[in-house]
Amino acid sequence: MAIWDIKERNDLVRSNQDELNIQGSRGIFMGGFAPTVSAGECDIVDYISIAHGGLALDFGNLSAARSQNAGFGSNSRAICSGGGGPDNGGDVMNVIDIATIMSTGNFADFGNLSVSRRGVSGCSNQTRGLTNGGEEPGLSDVIDFITIASAGNAADFGNLVTAGGGTGSLSSPTRAVVSEGYISPGAASTNLAFYEIASTGNATDFGDLVGARHDTYGLSNGVRGLFAGDHPRTNVIEYITIASAGDAADFGDLDGERGYMGGCAGGQRGLFAGGKDPGFTNTIMKVQIDTLGNAVDFGDLTVARGETMPGTSNAHGGLKNEDIFFPRPSVNYMPGSGRGIFVAGRTPSFLSTIDMISIPTQGNASDFGNLISTTRDVANASSLTRSLTAGGYVSDYTDTIEMTEFASSGGSHDFGNLLAGTYSAQTGNIGNTTRGIFSGGHVSPTQTNVMQYVTFTSVGNTTDFGDLSLARQDIAGVSNNTRGINGGGVKAASPYQTNIIDYVTIASTGDAADFGDLLTVKSNGVGLSSSTRGTFGGGYITDAVTNVNEYITIASTGNSTDFGNLTVAREDLAGVSNSTRGIIGGGAAPSVSNVLDFFTIASTGNSADFGDLTAVKRGSAGNSDSHGGLQG
Repeated sequence: MAIWDIKERNDLVRSNQDELNIQGSRGIFMGGFAPTVSAGECDIVDYISIAHGGLALDFGNLSAARSQNAGFGSNSRAICSGGGGPDNGGDVMNVIDIATIMSTGNFADFGNLSVSRRGVSGCSNQTRGLTNGGEEPGLSDVIDFITIASAGNAADFGNLVTAGGGTGSLSSPTRAVVSEGYISPGAASTNLAFYEIASTGNATDFGDLVGARHDTYGLSNGVRGLFAGDHPRTNVIEYITIASAGDAADFGDLDGERGYMGGCAGGQRGLFAGGKDPGFTNTIMKVQIDTLGNAVDFGDLTVARGETMPGTSNAHGGLKNEDIFFPRPSVNYMPGSGRGIFVAGRTPSFLSTIDMISIPTQGNASDFGNLISTTRDVANASSLTRSLTAGGYVSDYTDTIEMTEFASSGGSHDFGNLLAGTYSAQTGNIGNTTRGIFSGGHVSPTQTNVMQYVTFTSVGNTTDFGDLSLARQDIAGVSNNTRGINGGGVKAASPYQTNIIDYVTIASTGDAADFGDLLTVKSNGVGLSSSTRGTFGGGYITDAVTNVNEYITIASTGNSTDFGNLTVAREDLAGVSNSTRGIIGGGAAPSVSNVLDFFTIASTGNSADFGDLTAVKRGSAGNSDSHGGLQG
């Protein structure tokens, strides 16, 4: 029997701490000036996965539209302070807003700054948040602070070395460093100042930037800090070592000259977002903070904007490793532990909602977040960490693939595209820890036999895998980590339903081979699997729905065998599974259902009640972190 050395395991985890600090971390970008928004100043808040990038998603709204505001936070809270409204001549704010960073929704009131001002910047550690300098409309040297875990007005901390507007800030868990911006109208400064966050008092000279600038943006990994962009625009990124004092040095370049950006950091990854180049941009760039080099493309904001729109994250450089690690979702949730999600569908209205359950337990589903689009009849695939939904019907056939992280509790990100717009491809996970496969579906004007695959760790478009033995849609799919199997479906000619079962080897490419037959010709059922057995539950038979559940042994070939019955006959279902249990949700008979059934895959017998989805729905897809393809 193996014995685990807990200290050894902990040391191993800590040796990989930076990767943990990136995985699951969320960055958000708050407010700014967007020319597409009425009056320019916006209250938009975006969020993005720092690990994976892609398109940022809508988080909610600030309590008031503003730009040139400050952003900071802890591992759980995001805070926006100060800024200005549409009147550049003197419309300054003292408002401090707060939100829970791993949620979505509108920001709430926290309190007020000691002095209303714009052109501010913010930084923080786990305990304190600080707002530095700005305009009131005269230039300000004020530093004020809040205690992040509480609520209330900011208190006086001290003063910068020189009053400055358009400041930039960054921090380690103990020290803040501030670029003091412009120190008189039209006169940008090279000044860097620092102070110790746990104390109060005035800032001290740190050194100088390479060139004079204001409205530069600062971020850090806790050891090294970066300042990038400015007004007038530049592509220069410079770095400092936070614990020392001295002048900044060249780090690399942005993808172009920019000013008035936002940004955030997680682990060794830094993100610079938006700004002017000279028009407003929606581009997000990334850098590796602990190296030197140029920024590269990472994704896009929901709206092009700048002037400045600050960011924060739950893993920035002002947080200690223990601050980041212990509150992370993986402490309560571990990949492969049995998380299942039911994605999209219709009620008959199309849905973007994602429901979540824990497969080993019983009970009702809870809200997990939302897809980017409201859609139905999507295909699905999942790894230990990622859930993918592909194609479907929005206002027409779509080729979009969206990605959701099981460890998060939020929305989805763009992953790539199918070979063509497709809906009603297979329902049920076909794939292993590396590769996911989407089979068949309806590609206007008829059914397709195309199978296509993605590599879960690489964001991008699908690649052709091979062909099904028969072109069809509304297929039920199952797999272990070697073999993927498709059963039933709808074909182009009468009789439209089919009982064909065919299979492929997941690690290869090529056409499907005959496996056997289902008990009856049917479509619109759902496939679930352990590493040894696949089940095909419910569906539509000629002119009626069925409650029949049947099974195969995945490693062999042959016809299916009766397993038992669902609690309610229905079609257009979704399902999730782990190594022992299958759960089927939703569907229609013909009324749309919210029923969740479960059964033990290794046995045979009728299903039992598990609980309910958050709403009645059909045409959903189910993904889990522990289906048959992820075992063994």
